[in-house]
Amino acid sequence: MSDENRRVRVWDPFVRTAHWVLAAAFFAAYAIEDAWMSAHAWLGYLAGAIVIVRALWGLVGPRHARFADFLHPPRVVLGYLADLAAFRARRYLGHSPAGGAMAVALWLGVAASVASGIVAYAYQGKGPLAPYFGPAAQVASAQVSPAQVSASPALVSPAYANDDEGKRAKGKTPKSRAAKAWEEIHEAFATLTLWLVVVHIGGVLWASLVHRENLTRGMIDGFKWIDQGPEAPRASP
Repeated sequence: MSDENRRVRVWDPFVRTAHWVLAAAFFAAYAIEDAWMSAHAWLGYLAGAIVIVRALWGLVGPRHARFADFLHPPRVVLGYLADLAAFRARRYLGHSPAGGAMAVALWLGVAASVASGIVAYAYQGKGPLAPYFGPAAQVASAQVSPAQVSASPALVSPAYANDDEGKRAKGKTPKSRAAKAWEEIHEAFATLTLWLVVVHIGGVLWASLVHRENLTRGMIDGFKWIDQGPEAPRASP
């Protein structure tokens, strides 16, 4: 059997495109942060849309794209990690148990970052949730005028009192306690997701070493090497 015949397509075009576009959108959004808020928001929408479509693809896509192919019980994931550390882990044609768990963790991290970001953005009066969390909604809820909302110490966190006074002097409306809280939640989820990405990259490099294959290349061209013999794993249809 020739080397070329031993290479089989595992990752379909959508899985590969979604993987790299999601990575690019997340890193770009993280890099620009508040510098270009509109672009940051649209990158977040893109990342959220990719996660949603990828989740649907996990139900109806090809074999190795489906959740049923790479979701395993925690004991299997931990067992695989122990074997990987000992250089004796079983090779999987699709996602390994640890790889599948990390993929889900990353998707959840991105989803949480996007969701909290949309709420935080809404408190600025922008985005799809602005009618529910924006300044107009806060005024209606408090039943006071916009000027009272910006001036009332009861509606502004005391911890940011000095900062708020400076913003008033510059003609800016200080943020409410809830707005600041959602910004902090958004930043926490984004930072957590970034650390998951770091662990993911380290895991890919380690697994590539143990299994003696370039896992990153497989996510670029879609192909992986298939073991010869009757027990060789099957490729995606």
